[in-house]
Parts: sequence; structure tokens; C-alpha cells
Amino acid sequence: MKNEIHIGKMIQDKMEEGGRKAIWLAQKLSCDRSNIYKIYEKPNMDIIQLLHISQILNHDFFSDISVAFKKNDNQ
Repeated sequence: MKNEIHIGKMIQDKMEEGGRKAIWLAQKLSCDRSNIYKIYEKPNMDIIQLLHISQILNHDFFSDISVAFKKNDNQ
């Protein structure tokens, strides 16, 4: 794959786009803010965790991944 999909960066970008801070997501996930920064660094993650974050942010990251995968597949 030419361009790696980095889900943590996608989540971070969506958070910034919505003007949300890491502490907000940490509260929604019932974890420490430092865990959110670790999520931002992850190029991939567990599907259940991604589903939960998708629901919290009301955004379909799975669709984003699919589009990026198809784009990379066509290159």
C-alpha cells in the first residue's frame, strides 16, 4: 500500500475539526487524557474501540478507511 492509513491521525483530525479537546473524548471513553494521545499515535486499532469512537464522534471512520483503501488499491 503506497499511502498507509493512520486511524489515530484520522481521529485526531476529526476531533480538531469539531473543536474538541482530548479531555472531552477521554471523559466519553472513561479513560485518562494521556490514553487519547496514545490513540492519536496508533496507525491501527481494535475494531470495537474504533466503533465506539465512531459512535461518540458521530463519524463513520470505517467508510473513510474503505475509501482510502480503494484509493490506494487504484494507485
